[in-house]
Amino acid sequence: MKQESVILLLLGVFFGLIGAVYWGWGHEDGGGIMLLGAFLLGMLPGLYYWWWYRRSGGNRPEDRDDATVAEGAGTIDAFPSTSIWPFVLGMGCFSMVLSLVFGVWFAVPGIALLASALIGATAESRRGGDV
Repeated sequence: MKQESVILLLLGVFFGLIGAVYWGWGHEDGGGIMLLGAFLLGMLPGLYYWWWYRRSGGNRPEDRDDATVAEGAGTIDAFPSTSIWPFVLGMGCFSMVLSLVFGVWFAVPGIALLASALIGATAESRRGGDV
């Protein structure tokens, strides 16, 4: 995870520097906020990967120079089956964003969708299978 974290951290630092220069030079809020978002999109996962790399001690075969291809073979992980709850969660978030445009009344179905998605996803992960 060292290579991934370094790449993401360098991207975050790059966008942070560009954002500081852009905002300091132009004082334009829209582009500055977008570059701040790009900075965070590089730094947050980069710091998380760096934390996991430090925590695991770099034991992944990808992180070692003396590793062989055979060390990286085998079962990677178990992946969840299909679910409707990520779609419902996305629609709830979309409704909440639309409430900023169309009015607070639009947040009511958004909150209902968010709550049902969180409850449904939690119940599905606890029971396993469809809910």
